Amino acid sequence: MDIINPATGSTIEKLKQDTAVEVSNKINALKEGQKKWVAVPLEKRIAIVKKYGDLVMEHLEELAKILTSETGKPIQQAKNEIKGAQNRIDHIQKDALKWLQKEIITEEGGTREEIAFEPLGVIANISAWNFPYNVGYNVFLYALLAGNAVAYKPSEFASLTGLKFRELLLEAGIPKDAFECFIGGAEVGELLLEADLDGYFFTGSYKTGKYIAEKVASKLVPVQLELGGKDPLYVMEDVADVKQAAINAAEGAFYNNGQSCCAVERVYVHEKIYDEFVTAFVEEVSTYKIGDPNQEGTFIGPLTRADQMNVILSQIEDAKNKGAEVLYGGEKWGDKGYYLTPAVLTNVDHGMNLMMEESFGPIIGIQKVKNDQEAFELMNDTTYGLTAAVFSGDELRAKQLVEKLPTGTVYVNCCDRVSPNLPWTGRKNSGMGVTLSYMGIRAFTQPKAYHIRG
Repeated sequence: MDIINPATGSTIEKLKQDTAVEVSNKINALKEGQKKWVAVPLEKRIAIVKKYGDLVMEHLEELAKILTSETGKPIQQAKNEIKGAQNRIDHIQKDALKWLQKEIITEEGGTREEIAFEPLGVIANISAWNFPYNVGYNVFLYALLAGNAVAYKPSEFASLTGLKFRELLLEAGIPKDAFECFIGGAEVGELLLEADLDGYFFTGSYKTGKYIAEKVASKLVPVQLELGGKDPLYVMEDVADVKQAAINAAEGAFYNNGQSCCAVERVYVHEKIYDEFVTAFVEEVSTYKIGDPNQEGTFIGPLTRADQMNVILSQIEDAKNKGAEVLYGGEKWGDKGYYLTPAVLTNVDHGMNLMMEESFGPIIGIQKVKNDQEAFELMNDTTYGLTAAVFSGDELRAKQLVEKLPTGTVYVNCCDRVSPNLPWTGRKNSGMGVTLSYMGIRAFTQPKAYHIRG
């Protein structure tokens, strides 16, 4: 399997894909390893996860360069992701013991009632390339913590990073048969779906997530899907600072080249401030440095996948044919690699693919609205339900709008943000299940009820 540097289009390494026999042998080893791992006291498991986090920070520069080389993520953003993902480890240290230890529900009367939280067993973590630390940690660190063994399949676009996960986890003290990497493309993923596993946790597209859920349904094991979004942002006319709102919205749209499931994908602006907002938005985007992702100061690197360039360009062409205006960008850049200049379009509407289909790239449409009701109807006109944001000077007004939206996360005066303290969950085509928060700690367990009489 060729590992391609998206900044140059050249092969940087070749990896051997796992065969069916190797997949089977690894899974059998995980089943034996899980029995040993679950016997490790929870306090020691927490300490091992902490040690892993320390090792990651010791190797920060090396890990960031690997991440940049295979995904094209600008080097500072790669460092930001790795350092930011440490908050999952902080969360585990702070809350894991509380939420995983046995609960005594009642000691009254003649029967003591307790709940224990047992691991699922061996779970598959089929992960994503866009934020492999964040979305990976959401699953495999919490799963390991609960006593599960993990069959981790990194995306073929982040396999080098996945192998570093395994190396450092083992160095931290995770038994070699409690965490294993499965290297390859869709064929290897298919082998995991056919295997006798105790849960499936996937991060990626709606299409693939739906396929996974259907494929493993007959197994009656837990399935969690963290899928995509078409995340809206609405700027009310009472926002405290229009320019700052535009700066924040632009970063929410174009950070990591827009390759984020919770990136801002469509913007609605009240007509009273529309022109001022659009001007400030384009001014901000025009300052973004595009180029070599290894250079400090680069904000826009290459797209990770070559075929996504055609998706973005086709959305631009569709929008232009239906009356949209490209105010900035939207062109191929450079003579090598998978670069597109960030595209800002106006005069857009919901008859355009740009406003309805997930883009997952450096493109945004900005639409004018007359009032909150029109904004709400447009924000709600989607098959997705991951995040939604409102910028306003009136918190109550903003909350009255977002509380009606069927999304897993809402933002007021911020966007494109994840906290380990809060549940990360989607509705409709954005997925099902929960990671993070105390619910995400328990997502990798199954409760057992105890009725005890002396």
